[in-house]
Amino acid sequence: MRTHDMPPPPAEGGQARHSTAEGGPGDGPDGLPDGLDITLRLETGLPLPRLTAVVTEACDRAEGRSERTVVIVRLPRAPAAARSWPGPVDIQQINRWERAVRRLERLPAMSIAVAGGACGGPALDLLLVSDYRIGAPDLRLLAPVNDGQFWPGMAVYRLSQQLGAARARQIVLWGDDIDAPRARELGLIDQVSADTDEAVHTASVLMGRISDRELAVRRQLLLEAQTLEFDDALGAHLAACDRELRRLTALQAGRTPGDAA
Repeated sequence: MRTHDMPPPPAEGGQARHSTAEGGPGDGPDGLPDGLDITLRLETGLPLPRLTAVVTEACDRAEGRSERTVVIVRLPRAPAAARSWPGPVDIQQINRWERAVRRLERLPAMSIAVAGGACGGPALDLLLVSDYRIGAPDLRLLAPVNDGQFWPGMAVYRLSQQLGAARARQIVLWGDDIDAPRARELGLIDQVSADTDEAVHTASVLMGRISDRELAVRRQLLLEAQTLEFDDALGAHLAACDRELRRLTALQAGRTPGDAA
């Protein structure tokens, strides 16, 4: 096994730091009232295979639940000078990482990301695929750069898709940092909060109400709308409308005569 496949040793006098996917009751301020949340925590300094495994584990857990679930993605504060990404890896490891991130992006569950301080590399990847994004006031999005060149991963694709080519160009070609107010203005985050724990809890409760497989359908329609022509998209939208009409009909049929119309 290559040395960069191994987890880093703990700092002297301390414990090793691990990324985790956890969930259920008792998770503190992240938890929904009924515990229907999964928390994905990333830590700095872990090799790409370990990060991929943590994201995959969270996806496994979310896909294995039949009830509504919220995946809370807690992103690490990268060192202020951190820009290098992804380090000494091979293309197969990059492929597995990108596929894990894509899987998170398409989950039948709402994902809520929270970030503060410097956010780059894998944290930026996960932020860009989350449904709802919360940033601390000191948030600073970092363009991942190696030897002066922006890392050409799928973050480039998502930045262009979400911002448009002109705005993405300023980030990708010039490596501009983005602070919290600018990120909010651009739509890269949805909320800036000094109390991120409370913001995550509130968002979990609110977003949990719409977190189901129908959410995944609507998210996919949004993603495809950036690339498909009208006639190519029409079939998928009609299919989604048909599903919704059948759901509403079944809901109406289930009402008792005393229910409001």
